[in-house]
Amino acid sequence: MLGPNDPANPMNWPLHRRLYASAVAWAMAFAVAFGLTCYTSALPQVIATFDVSMNRAIAGFSLYLFGIFFAPIYTPHLSERHGRSIIYLVSIFICGLFLLGAGVSKSFASLAVCRFFAGLAGGPCLVLIEGTFADIWAAETTNTYYAFLACASYFGAAAGPIAGNYITQASSTFRWASYTPALLALLVFAFGLGMPETYGREIPRRRNKNLGRMPPNQAPAESGVTIRQMATVTIVNPLKQLVLEPIVVIISFTLALNWAVTFQWFITVPVVLQTVYGFTPQKAGLAFIGAIGGAFLAGLFTIVIEQFIHRSCKTAMPIEKRLIPAMYGSLMVTGSLFWIGWTADPKIHYLSPIFGTAIFIWGSLSVLISFVTYLFDAYPPAGTLAALTAAACIRIAAAGIIPLVIVQAFTDLGGNWALSIFGFISIPCLAVPFVLYKWGPVLRERSPYTKSMSIHSHMPVSMMTGTEYMGQGNNGNMEMRTV
Repeated sequence: MLGPNDPANPMNWPLHRRLYASAVAWAMAFAVAFGLTCYTSALPQVIATFDVSMNRAIAGFSLYLFGIFFAPIYTPHLSERHGRSIIYLVSIFICGLFLLGAGVSKSFASLAVCRFFAGLAGGPCLVLIEGTFADIWAAETTNTYYAFLACASYFGAAAGPIAGNYITQASSTFRWASYTPALLALLVFAFGLGMPETYGREIPRRRNKNLGRMPPNQAPAESGVTIRQMATVTIVNPLKQLVLEPIVVIISFTLALNWAVTFQWFITVPVVLQTVYGFTPQKAGLAFIGAIGGAFLAGLFTIVIEQFIHRSCKTAMPIEKRLIPAMYGSLMVTGSLFWIGWTADPKIHYLSPIFGTAIFIWGSLSVLISFVTYLFDAYPPAGTLAALTAAACIRIAAAGIIPLVIVQAFTDLGGNWALSIFGFISIPCLAVPFVLYKWGPVLRERSPYTKSMSIHSHMPVSMMTGTEYMGQGNNGNMEMRTV
């Protein structure tokens, strides 16, 4: 096992090596998110080329998300057996190939299948980045490094339609909306060829193999060893937690709502700006610069707040302090939904709904950073992995479903009432970070997942606590962030 003073421990690496590994993980997550949303710029061309309805064309967007849906379920088990670096490289390469396949598709069915498998293959890049940053950076800066890694997917998603609208208008075909992210994926693959392994269980295995030694004696992985154990951790337990675990239930519901609204913007923003304000597709795409600004502010404020709190704490920072960005972020989410819905009007300047969207992204990402980092340390290893899987799958599913019905909702209800419905639903979510801040310790204490739960509970305690040691978490539990 890697001790805290082992030179091979990623936290002891030279700064340039840690930055390179982080940059590769960030770039791969960016590229996968870019491939998701760049497609939306080509929806009119997809409709015209394959003679399909708007909803069927949007399915190509949602299917990419549905492919990503499975990544939190299978990725931990692959990385446990093979490490992180090889999974990154295989994932981004195959994702690029399927994006290329989508670009050369001769039928919509072929396009849809390639989009699904591109998401399925690329999904691990969005999952592994959390574990990679946890391997490299200290637990005391969880909010800080999660702010950086979360911005990768938000920046990539926002950049997709900005670049895509110029590309598709210049080429007059949907194909370059697939070729471009495919080329980006392959460039990132080349950039990552020198990525060092960061997983604390895989590094000793590779080191012993290179030295011709026997594999190291390691405790069984908390993600499970047998098929039954693996299914328990990333399928059965997440389903149980979504019903029986109050913390996971309310966090998952809140994040699902936020992501549902976030990803419907990629469908509705161009429609609203082009129909209400007469924007060209290129100008409508530029509106997503506001989303990049909102994501940047969310990351910046989260980092500043965490560093301030960390310096003011005489002991380890209580994990409930991670919820502070969610407190103001949830207010921004609710307020911005009503703001956008009732100001997207020709009589009101177009900057108003654009600024409102930036505020929404600022609030939404603040909530995401707070809640996910809270779950990082809320439970022991097996419970943490199950909770993160549950929250990830639910929000990805919601993000894929809502775009399929949002156009009809805007048509039947109007943008003002469609967004107001989301706003009304979000009002109960305002209380979630405050409830967890007040009663989170009690809820965690009563949870069966807090009481030293282990998938290997039949084993001696000495072996169970031998799980990948990366320091003590803020809740006193051993850190093992295999996500």
